[in-house]
Amino acid sequence: MAKIDRVLRSNLKLRHLQMLVALDQFRHLGRAAEFLSVTQPAVSKTLAEIERMFGLPLFERSTRGTEPTAAGASVVRFARSVLAGYDRTRDEIAAEASGAVGRTSVGAMVAATPVLLAQAVELLKARSRRTTVLIDEGDLTRLLPKLRLGELDLFVGRLEPGYASPDLETEALYGDPMVAVAHPTHPLARKRKVGWAEVAAQPCVLPPPWASLRVKLEQQFFAHGLHPPQDIIESASFLSQISFVQQRGAVAFMARTVGRHYAAQGLVAVLALPVPVDLPPVGLITLRGQRPTPTTGLLVECLREVAAGIQGKGTRRPR
Repeated sequence: MAKIDRVLRSNLKLRHLQMLVALDQFRHLGRAAEFLSVTQPAVSKTLAEIERMFGLPLFERSTRGTEPTAAGASVVRFARSVLAGYDRTRDEIAAEASGAVGRTSVGAMVAATPVLLAQAVELLKARSRRTTVLIDEGDLTRLLPKLRLGELDLFVGRLEPGYASPDLETEALYGDPMVAVAHPTHPLARKRKVGWAEVAAQPCVLPPPWASLRVKLEQQFFAHGLHPPQDIIESASFLSQISFVQQRGAVAFMARTVGRHYAAQGLVAVLALPVPVDLPPVGLITLRGQRPTPTTGLLVECLREVAAGIQGKGTRRPR
């Protein structure tokens, strides 16, 4: 244990960490060497040097490439975390030197990006114009590992209960139910009441099969004695949803705040169809015990302020 502690604290250098991350990313000595602009023998020599430090094999070599061992995977996670902290500190110092105020990195789900996050960033920019916000869009499966490694400062999106963990701090901001949308000229957009049978007969854009929302939407069709739509496009992207609503006359399903946002722009119409699926609230996730940077703290304040306005408008129907 003392030996491993000494290696982690004193012996590993930045070049060692960069090489380990590259080798994990490419899983091939030659490609890692090319990425790092060094020779393959140099990568092999450095890896052997690190493994001697630990007294453990970190990567299995074969003709197909390299694969991290259990110990190697742990060291790679450590390397990614340290490099993320290095990058954050470098960017903050560079921002100060250039006259900017700060930088923060946010992981966001699509349900939060067009309204909550966009308005919060606008508010942040009004208070601190030179602050930089990096937005990485995706789902919890992809973004939570980045949050844990320190590559993200904050997550904004739906607080799926299946991802709750003792190392994560969550804060619910508001509920955001689902609505169905179509092109403003679509026949269903002019109806005072829309039925599930009418939607089932239309082309539809549905979430991917692995998404929990897909199952919940299909259950709504079954609950009304219907089969789910046969003419479907599978996507969680709002760009795809808007494109197929516009070009194919499809019906899509969005968070209410997002549907109303695009309806106000004339891109969609919110259909008069109740969509009673149970959805978790939209909120924030941070690492428990990690003190936010001043820039991240300011963005969190802006997110809470925007969320309070969204919550207040939640029961009002758009004009």
